[in-house]
Amino acid sequence: LVTGAAGYIGSHACKVLNRQGWRPVAYDNFSRGHREFVKWGPLVEGDIRETDKLIRVLTEYKPIAVLHFAGLIDAGESVLAPFRYFDNNVAGTLSLVRAMASSGLRRIVFSSTCATYGAPNVSFISEGAEQCPVNPYGESKLIIEKMLRQLTAEGFRTVSLRYFNAAGADPDSEIGEWHEPESHLIPLAIDALSGSVSLRIFGSDYPTPDGTCIRDYVHVIDLAEAHVRALEWLVGDATPTFEALNLGTGRGYSNLEVIAKIENVAGEKLHYAFASRRPGDSPRLVADATRAYTFLKWRPAHSDLDTIIRTAYCWHKNSHVRT
Repeated sequence: LVTGAAGYIGSHACKVLNRQGWRPVAYDNFSRGHREFVKWGPLVEGDIRETDKLIRVLTEYKPIAVLHFAGLIDAGESVLAPFRYFDNNVAGTLSLVRAMASSGLRRIVFSSTCATYGAPNVSFISEGAEQCPVNPYGESKLIIEKMLRQLTAEGFRTVSLRYFNAAGADPDSEIGEWHEPESHLIPLAIDALSGSVSLRIFGSDYPTPDGTCIRDYVHVIDLAEAHVRALEWLVGDATPTFEALNLGTGRGYSNLEVIAKIENVAGEKLHYAFASRRPGDSPRLVADATRAYTFLKWRPAHSDLDTIIRTAYCWHKNSHVRT
């Protein structure tokens, strides 16, 4: 069962699952996802807070595990609407695991985030870093991690994948990054090339070489592959456990470096303006993903910045569902 299967990362995970012989059952309420992205298995429309419906779905399809992507993900929005984030993300996940326990299913791969770390003053963030979120989005994900860790006492077997900045698009351009509203730099910058939006860079005075935020960008296909590896690891044993793994490249790029690469790929100049810092943004978030390789033998294969930008650019320029 894939919750949030019509969203950005969930839909890419479904495609990779299908390609590797799994049957993903998509579960989504379409509050942020897109029906056009559900292509690789049956669809059930529903909200993760609907516990009884989830129990019926689990009883009907008898999935071997859950990949849990459903959730609100905009850090800036979460500062303005914390109730919405705790209700959807935390209460929704509690509903999901209740349904799982009722159905006798206790394997889950959880879509977590580097936002649980907050703004640590380190060059590379390992899983042992203090988790001190600076916004309700990160806090909601941390609460869920704590809950899943405690549920090992109920027999749950969990892998929590803390990814850094998901980016890029399906190399076949069947699906891509499409949020409404959009808050991520790369799709906003590509849209700004056509003049459909005005690009703002939030913050020019961070303690970084060019004054803009630095992020570790991971191709969405690499993230999807990591979820499948985590799934395979979960079904290989029945011992209750909680494992947390960073997914990143160990290489950070500033906002201005990303813009320069987009200009290079597009062959045109991108106009932007600086704005004030957004609440809850960290100056630098770069992963130490050593443990993901040790644990899952996972290494990002598509996450060089050129591949990320080229696949994203191709999707945005050729996609018909977004227009």
